[in-house]
Parts: sequence; structure tokens; C-alpha cells
Amino acid sequence: MPTKLELLLDKIKTLEDELVDELQKQQEEFAYEVTKRRIYFEENVIIRHKEYAKHLLEYITDAKLKHILSVPFIWGCIVPVVLMDITISLYQAICFPIYGIPKVKRQDYIVFDRQYLDYLNLIEKINCAYCSYVNGLFGYLQEIAGRTEQFWCPIKHANRIKSLHSRYQKFIDYGDAETYRSKIEVTRHDFNDL
Repeated sequence: MPTKLELLLDKIKTLEDELVDELQKQQEEFAYEVTKRRIYFEENVIIRHKEYAKHLLEYITDAKLKHILSVPFIWGCIVPVVLMDITISLYQAICFPIYGIPKVKRQDYIVFDRQYLDYLNLIEKINCAYCSYVNGLFGYLQEIAGRTEQFWCPIKHANRIKSLHSRYQKFIDYGDAETYRSKIEVTRHDFNDL
């Protein structure tokens, strides 16, 4: 019988799915369609979007000095981010087959689709691509880390944590030594929901 915690986690997952469904309804409101990960707008929407695009020169001259000065710090993060991407992707490619852990699909987390928005200028599109990459990568990393944790240390925390990853509900309760010893192998390989 599921515990109260498992029921709550299932309810959260259901609500997350509902939220995604609601967000997807925007496709109808803003007249676009997604086909094979590409976004298509109706022609009249494209024309209207282009009217809202801010020209590059105007965009740059309107920028606040403090924002311009922060650009090297923002973009300086790209080097460690790419190195982390390469490292974690290699780790997953080599270790997950050894452990029998299903691989995380990169394209489920790192999504580039804002370039189809004609109301963004070139700089805005590049900035959006950067944010899509970094935030998507962090989600990808969290899922790889969550699956790794499920294999090596699937024990819930005693202390409250701010954010739960997708595998946490599978973990064994903190302090439950008997279940840990009797179910560790089953828990390590419980990826049937993927």
C-alpha cells in the first residue's frame, strides 16, 4: 500500500502533467503548431510578430549600462557549462550501460525553439538560445544525477530539501534500515516508469 508521501508525490506529478497540458493549450491561443520539434506559425501571426521586433541598433542603445557590463560574466559561464555537458554526457554514455540505468534523452531537456519567434531580434535569439541551453542542461544534469542517486544511494533525506528530482519518490525512507537492506537491489533497478 502506498505511503502518504508516495501519494503526495504522485499527486504532484499529476499536477505537473496538468500544468504542461495547460501550457500546451497556448498553441491554439497563439496560432502555432509543433511538428517534429519545429514550430510553425500562421502567416498572419508571423507578419504581426515582425512588427514587434526591436531593431538591433535600438536594442543596443536602449540597453542599460549595467546590463552591458554584466555580459562578459554571463557569457563567461559558457566554458564551464560546456565542459560539464561533455563530462556528464560521457559519464552517462559509459556508466549507465554498466549499471543498467536507462539513459536520459538530451532532447527532452535541452530545447531550442525560440529562434522561430519573429518578434525577437538576433541578440535576443542568441540570448534565448543560451538560456535554453544552460537551463535545459541543468535539468538534464539533475535527471542524470537523480538516476545515479537512485542506483547508488536511494535513501530519502531526513532534512527538508527545496526541490525533488523525478526519482526521489522511489527512494527508501530515511532510517528504515530493514527496507534498505531487503529492497536496495529492487530499488536500484526500478526504472519501469520511464
